Amino acid sequence: MPLVDNFTKLLIRGLLAGLIAGILAGGVAFVLGEPHVNAAIAIEEANSAAGETAGHSHGDEEAPLVSRDGQRAGLFLATSLAGLALGAIFAVVANYARRITTMSGPLLAMAIALGGWLAIEAVPFFKYPANPPAVGDPDTINQRTWLWLATVILGLLAVTAAAAAAKAVSAHEFLSVRVAAPVAAFLVIVAIGYLSLPTINEVGDDFPATLLWEFRLSSLATQATLWLALGLAFAFLTERATKDADVAKKFALR
Repeated sequence: MPLVDNFTKLLIRGLLAGLIAGILAGGVAFVLGEPHVNAAIAIEEANSAAGETAGHSHGDEEAPLVSRDGQRAGLFLATSLAGLALGAIFAVVANYARRITTMSGPLLAMAIALGGWLAIEAVPFFKYPANPPAVGDPDTINQRTWLWLATVILGLLAVTAAAAAAKAVSAHEFLSVRVAAPVAAFLVIVAIGYLSLPTINEVGDDFPATLLWEFRLSSLATQATLWLALGLAFAFLTERATKDADVAKKFALR
C-alpha cells in the first residue's frame, strides 16, 4: 500500500526511526570503531613523543577541547542527533517520492535507505575512505572536506540518474533491461566523477595497514547500520500504522 499519511505523521515516523537508527549505529561505532581509534591515537602519541625525544618540542601544543572519555560519552549523543537529522530528511524525501511512484510504503522506505547509503556513504567512501587519527595532513583538511562534499554531490547525482533511468524503463517487457538501465546510469556517473576528482593518499608508509582497513571497515559498518536501521524502522512503523488504520476501519464499520 502506498504512503497515504500526512507529512506531519511521516516526519514523526522519520524522527523516531532516525533515533532508533542513531542509537544502533552508536553501538556499532562503540564496539567496532573505538578500539581502532584508541590504537590510532596511541600511534599518534608515540610519534609525538618520538619527535620530542629527537629534539622537536611540542610543549606548546594545546590539549584537546574534549577528552577521550568525553568523546566516548558523547558518541551516542552524536549518532542519535545525526539519526534524527537523517530521519527528518528521510521523511521529506519519502513525502516527495510517494508522488512519483506506486511502490508500497515499506518498499519505498527501503529503496530510499539504499539510495541514501549509496549516495552519502558508499560513493564518497570508495573514493576518499575514512582515515583514523594520526593519518592525514592538517594543512589539507579544508581541501579534503570540499572533495568529500563533491563526492556526496556526485553520489546524489548518480542515484538521481539511476532513479530516472529506472522510471524510464519501468514499463519495459524485459526484467534485465529494467535492472541494467539504472545500474548502468549509476556506474557511468560515478566513474566519470571518480576520474575527474583528484586522488589523495596521505597514509604514511609506517602506519599499520591492518589497523587502517579495520578502522575503515568499522566506519563503513557504522554507516551501513545507520541507513539499514533507518529504512527498516521506517518500513516497520509504516506497516504498523497501516495495520492500525485497517483495524480502526473495521471497528468503525461495525
